[in-house]
Amino acid sequence: MILRRLLVSVVLGVGVVVQAAAQEITVAAASDLQFAMQDIAARFENESGRHVKVVYGSSGNFFQQIQNGAPFDLFFSANLDYAKKLEAAGFAEPGTLYQYATGKIVIWAPVDSKVNLKKGLQALLDPAVRKIAIANPEHAPYGQAAVAAMKKENIYDRLADKLVLGENISQTASFALSGSADVGIVALSLAVSPNMKGKGRYVELPTEDYPAIEQGCVLLKASLKKEPARAFLEFFKTPAVTELLRAYGFGVK
Repeated sequence: MILRRLLVSVVLGVGVVVQAAAQEITVAAASDLQFAMQDIAARFENESGRHVKVVYGSSGNFFQQIQNGAPFDLFFSANLDYAKKLEAAGFAEPGTLYQYATGKIVIWAPVDSKVNLKKGLQALLDPAVRKIAIANPEHAPYGQAAVAAMKKENIYDRLADKLVLGENISQTASFALSGSADVGIVALSLAVSPNMKGKGRYVELPTEDYPAIEQGCVLLKASLKKEPARAFLEFFKTPAVTELLRAYGFGVK
């Protein structure tokens, strides 16, 4: 009798685990969403009972991985073009492309830094600035924006040797935060996050100084969990999520 009860308990337990796994979706998200997405996923899980596993990285790297069959259900890109290209190439479910926000870049320096950030990008010419962290412009939209802004100010060539490249914008912020770089050009969404808030100063760069960092997401055609993935995508469009994104410094309509 006891053995039978144990077997029933094990079977029921396995059933719960299998059901939970069936409801879990995997999201590939640009690193600038790291803290905002944690809040959004937690709210979705509380309301739906479905678990969201989020993997963060550079949008360009995810773009390549998805084309090579990476097992993601949704892709949240910091570059809208990557999402559009996946849709055009048949890697995304038709009609699921959604432009969710626009990113912004800032110059960030530690609290004890003497660099005068009020000068904007010209502050980077200060001799005290020996290393400048930016995301790798080869595949990270925020890095591309940083380079564009420096070129518009005609200072890129004078600063190129000082650049320290992060694999994504999250690693770039870590370089600035840890002192591996004297300043960093990072996402506003990270500068206002709990991880960096109060540990440094920042100044927003004029949005007209760099191409708009338009961000978009798609539900991937290879997803085996389209129903819960669609539910999360629809949740992402709600006013509550829009306000949360705005609170994290994203531009939203």
